[in-house]
Amino acid sequence: MGWRQKFLSYLAQTTDMPMLVEVSHAEGNFIYGPDGKAYLDLISGIGVSSVGHHHPAVVKAVQAQAASHAHVMVYGEFVQPVQIRLAERLLEKLGPPFEQVYLVNSGSEAVEGALKLARRYTGRPWIAFFDHAYHGSTAGALSVAGASWLARGYRPVTPGTRRLPFNDIAALETIDKHTAAVIIEPVQGEAGARPADPAFLAALRRRCDETGALLVFDEVQTGMGRTGRWFAFQAYDVVPDIIVLGKALGGGYPLAAFAARRSVMEVLTHDPMLGHITTFGGHPVSCAAALAAMEVMEAEKLMEGVAEKERIFREVLPDVRGQGLLLSVPTDSFAHTKAAIARLLDAGVITDWFLFEQCRLRIAPPLTLTPGEARDAARVLRDAIEATRER
Repeated sequence: MGWRQKFLSYLAQTTDMPMLVEVSHAEGNFIYGPDGKAYLDLISGIGVSSVGHHHPAVVKAVQAQAASHAHVMVYGEFVQPVQIRLAERLLEKLGPPFEQVYLVNSGSEAVEGALKLARRYTGRPWIAFFDHAYHGSTAGALSVAGASWLARGYRPVTPGTRRLPFNDIAALETIDKHTAAVIIEPVQGEAGARPADPAFLAALRRRCDETGALLVFDEVQTGMGRTGRWFAFQAYDVVPDIIVLGKALGGGYPLAAFAARRSVMEVLTHDPMLGHITTFGGHPVSCAAALAAMEVMEAEKLMEGVAEKERIFREVLPDVRGQGLLLSVPTDSFAHTKAAIARLLDAGVITDWFLFEQCRLRIAPPLTLTPGEARDAARVLRDAIEATRER
């Protein structure tokens, strides 16, 4: 039995149409098959591998930390310098009002922690969220999913949530003194890279201030340089009360976080004690990888090149939507999307579709993508979309 057959037989599937790309190794902006075929990676593991695959600085940091120690105790009990250094660097980049970081394993877990924190701090029951939002696949995160069909088969999910239309300022009036928090992606990832209007985010900030609700930015996809800044909120004159990070944070290793003011975070320490706990969150090896990835971002000036590569994709492709290197391009139908993806795989380019927008192709490459690679990829994308269009 070959690897593909074993993959389908032994690993639980999430669709009946996996890409089935066999991976031998990955290096830089490419993934290689066992036959030596190179695939230009335009999705970076869904926004994870921002400094490219197998970056030598990340590999070196992981090896050094693994040689020192891996797991020694659940997060929050032992003083581990690698965790402290990472938290310090993140807070330096975040700026005020953020004062403390809670490290976890995944974006879904970070969202769970942020929602718990908001309810615990405010003593209020309701969480507001938006159409076409995606915040993870755990039960609490599914309760703030912006498409009801995603949670339909798993009900009842966590109660006490309210869905609002995205980019609709008038709808913000429903946020009231019973609302603990409003959670939003500054660029909706699974809606096909759909940015929030600056005026809408400003109005949302004002409404949260008026009602005492906490504003939570889910930057799992947009954070860590994806939009050309460390965090997408820095492009707006809007600062959230809680921020959620994940995906690219770990430099290719499992790591996520949520951060807030100390006065907010400290409620997790009492009534009840251990208000949020994690065994592997803040794993030392993942923290070492994250620190190395942040250093690479700065040393190689990766964020400075985001705007140029975004411009290249917009020049070559029609109707590009998104921000920075979280972009999408339209197709005519889901069948067209799938046909284009298959043709691109044959051509050695990896792209994908979106959970809530199946008629768009995802463009979220490593930030190490060169301008030349961006232009070549954009042309191949354009040609594949045209060649697979139904006549």
